[in-house]
Formats: sequence, structure tokens, C-alpha cells
Amino acid sequence: MSFEDLRVWQREALQKFLATKPRDFLAVATPGAGKTTFALRVATELTRDRSVERVFVVVPTEHLKVQWAEAASRVGLSLDPKFKNTDAINPSYDGVVVTYAQVGMHPFKHNALTSNKRTLVILDEIHHAGDAKSWGDGIREAYRNAEHRLALTGTPFRSDDSPIPFVRYEEDGEGHLVSRSDHAYGYGDALADGVVRPVVFLAYSGEARWRDSAGEEYAARLGEPLNPEQQARAWKTALDPKGEWIPAVLQAAHTRLQQLRRNMPDAGGLVIATDKTTARAYAKILRTLSSTPVTVVLSDEVGASERIAEFSASRDEWMVAVRMVSEGVDVPRLAVGVYATSASTPLFFAQAIGRFVRSRMPGETASVFLPSVPVLLDLAAKLETSRDHVLGKPHRDKDGWDDELLQQANREENEPDEAPRYESLGADAELDSLIYDGSTYGTATFAGSDEEADYLGLPGLLDAEQMKALLRKRQEEQLDARDAEAKRAKEAEAEAAKAPAAAAQSGTRDPKEESGGVASQEIPQLRKELNTLVSITAGRTGRPHGAIHNEARRACGGPPTALCSAEQLRDRIAYLRRW
Repeated sequence: MSFEDLRVWQREALQKFLATKPRDFLAVATPGAGKTTFALRVATELTRDRSVERVFVVVPTEHLKVQWAEAASRVGLSLDPKFKNTDAINPSYDGVVVTYAQVGMHPFKHNALTSNKRTLVILDEIHHAGDAKSWGDGIREAYRNAEHRLALTGTPFRSDDSPIPFVRYEEDGEGHLVSRSDHAYGYGDALADGVVRPVVFLAYSGEARWRDSAGEEYAARLGEPLNPEQQARAWKTALDPKGEWIPAVLQAAHTRLQQLRRNMPDAGGLVIATDKTTARAYAKILRTLSSTPVTVVLSDEVGASERIAEFSASRDEWMVAVRMVSEGVDVPRLAVGVYATSASTPLFFAQAIGRFVRSRMPGETASVFLPSVPVLLDLAAKLETSRDHVLGKPHRDKDGWDDELLQQANREENEPDEAPRYESLGADAELDSLIYDGSTYGTATFAGSDEEADYLGLPGLLDAEQMKALLRKRQEEQLDARDAEAKRAKEAEAEAAKAPAAAAQSGTRDPKEESGGVASQEIPQLRKELNTLVSITAGRTGRPHGAIHNEARRACGGPPTALCSAEQLRDRIAYLRRW
């Protein structure tokens, strides 16, 4: 690849590195921006002018070893992805690709290998070097004598105080040490350049119900203010594959995927699950929706990397993976995601969303479905916010409750010598809000309106500015329609206030008065009655609430439920009663 073929940020970072050829260089670039291409260009420049004689690449997972070796071969570098700690380096290779765990097991071997020849060490996703104390200590020992250390990351922060090896920390004036990069290229920058796709988050709410070990039943709504325990229970209940929430969200995500495949025929979807059991259960639900095989990837199973590669090369619709596989899954055609996991750290969330942002052609968009819980909504709204690693001020919830309580909520329900502590009773799902570019767009005020279908049908080819303009237009149209409805209701009330006086003068009674009040005053009660009938029908038929609302709207005509007149609501109630 020529210098002119590099992206602007890659050229700038390369020029910055080659100007001084520093021993340590940290490049921060959002997932999908091309960190691998940049690093390999540095490697080819240094090997060409004999600044280095050998290249080592260190990666988080086994899957990435092969991926890096293949990428290197395309630029003329031969890296051995099968190198073991017991091996000698094959002289026919320019270097090796190893994992952080591999280095941590035998750092002195790696120190010897990088000390006897001038070596460039590329540390991919360097934040992982602090995952275990032995890893961090091992990386420092292994590569302390390396000629150059090029660190790469899309997420230069951690949720703990483990220092990242070979990263520079500086005082922030408030008693904390903050990581500093030598070149940074964030998601917002990449979005403006068209390097990554815009991501639309669809947050689903709904009422969750559960029973504790004492037999007491609880109900709470996702997205509403809840105490930590309620939030954890409601979240887990929503993710329960035996309930109604996750099947409804998977159905909505599949509908969105079909919409995107009209413009992106090979577009694929990824469901990120908390554990193996739920991953398999989600796959079973998706098999009832998908016309293609559903791939299940469990990271500790033999053949996981091969299944990812097969899915990437296919045109199949869905892959389900446990949460550990979110990083290292390089499938550029992924365009729809379902965040069906209880993981809630900024690091994991950023890495997970990074699976969907790789841009292949102008105008592609990605859609990610997630539970409407505050910690995830906040992370979604701050997707474009750049973070650094701060020692002494970890990036975790200030109360520290989220991961601990969610871990407790996800314990086995029948552990040895312990009675069940919690039983999920079900949860319904409804689109609550849409988040894009840091802004939140409210959707249906009442459950199951056709506004969900409107949002799922967003065009599949829109650039960032077009998407922003379209969402603002739709929001304005909704607000205008509701303002118009409120104005009509106010006018109706004014007319109704005049009616009794006119009736008294004429000696007649107002027919609306005899029927129990004006139509506008009936609307809240009619909506409540309609929603009750929808719930009863859903329980009897097993169909989602939204599908029943949509069926009633198709049969009776009219606008979304939130905009219906009293007469339109009566028509829908009568229709459902005939069911």
C-alpha cells in the first residue's frame, strides 16, 4: 500500500512516528479505523531501512494471531502465528505473533528473543496487558530491551487501577495519573471522515416481573428509576430466554436486518450473550426466524475461530456468541447487534460496539438493540466521547453496584445447599427510545404503536448527517402531531364547556354529557382499556403486544395509538373484543 493510499490519520501517525522513531509510541484509534494497516506500515518501513531485524506482534486472543499473520502477508511480511514458547524462531519468518497469556507464561524467553536482534514489538489492544498482574509484569520483562514498542488500542482505558505497560501517564492536576497517547483518532473523527458507520441504538423497555425466595412477587419497568437490586433483577428477567422480552427484541432485530439486507445483501447480525446456556437458547429462537443457519460461537470451544471465519465468509444472517468473544471478532459485514448481556463496563461496551462500525461502502448504517437501563443508555450516548485510563479514579459506576449485583443476579438459581433466591416470571418489550450521535429520540408514548415499525424501517443507506436529519425530522413530526392532538382536545373541551349553556337556553341536554363526558376526556381511559385488551390477547395467543397493536391498526386504520381519537380507540377495542 502506497503512502497516498493510507487514510489521513494513518499518514499523520506514520509521519509522527518516523520523524523521531521513538522507543515507545501509543496510537489510539477507534475500532474499524485501520490500526492493523498503520502498524504493519510502520513495520515495513522499519524493516526496509534495517532499523529492525525482527517483528513481534502480541494480541489478546488465539483467533487474532491468524488474522494478523494473514494481514502481514498481504504487505510482504511473513509472521509465524503458530510459534510456541518451546520453539526457536524459524529464520524463514520475519517474526512471530503471540498472545499476552503466552508472553506472561515465559517472559524471559521473549526477552532473550527480542534482545539478541533489533526488534519492533507491536502490542495490539495494549490495555489487555494489565488484565492479570502476571501479564503486565511479564510484558514489561519480556520487551524491556526491544528497539521499538508500538502500542495500539481502540479503548485506552480500563475499569481498574492496573497500569498499562509502556504507556505514559501524566498528572492531571487533581491527584490522578492519566494515560497519554502519541496519536489519537476517535470514533467521532472517524465518523466525520466516513471511515466508520454511524450506529443507531434502539433501547427496549417493558415491565419485568419476578418472585423472590419468600414467594413475594415484584414488578418493575426497565428504564424507570429503580434501586440497584430491582435494576439487576429486571435486567436479568428481560434477558431470560424463557420470557417474552428477548424473543420480541430478537424479532425486531431480525426485522431490521431484513431491511438492511435490501441494500447490503450480505449484512449479518450478532447477538452477544452472557453465558453458554443463554447463547444456545437465543440461537434456538433465531432459528425460528432466520432462513439461514445460525452460528453459535463459544470462545473456549475447539473450532471457535473457524466458525467465526466461516460466518464471515458466508451470507448467513445470524451469529450468537458469549460476551468474551466480542473483541477479536472481525466480521465487517456485521450491521445489526443485540446487546443481550449483563456486562456493563465502558471497556466491554466500547469493544462490543466496535464489532459493528467497520465501514465498507458509503452510507452503511449499523443498528444495536439493547435493554433500556441507565448504565447502557449512558454508554450509548457517550459513544463518541474519548476516554483515557485514569489511575486512582476507575471508570466504573460510582456506587460500584452494577457488576456486583448483576453477577449475583446471574448466579445459578439452584446452587448446592442453597434454596432458589429468584425466579423470573416474564417481561414484555416495547421500543422506548432511540439514541444516535449522543441525542435521545423518544418513540411511542404508548406500548406497541406502529412507531416501532417506522424506526425499524429506517433506510439502510444513510450517511451520518443524513441519519441525523431524518431522525430530527421524524421527531419533529411526532411532536407536531401530538401538539395538534392536544390543540384539538383543548378546542373540544372549550366547545363542550359552551354546550351546557346552549342546551339550557334551548331546553335540551348535551348528548356528550349524557354519554358520560366529552370524547377528549375519555381518551386516557380508552387507551388504558385498549392496552388491557392487548395484554389479555397476548396472553391468550402468545403473540407480542406490538404485533397485536399493529394488527388492530391495520384492521381499523388510523394513526399510532398515541395519536388516536376516542372513536378510533373504540373501533380498535371493538375489533379486539371480537377476537
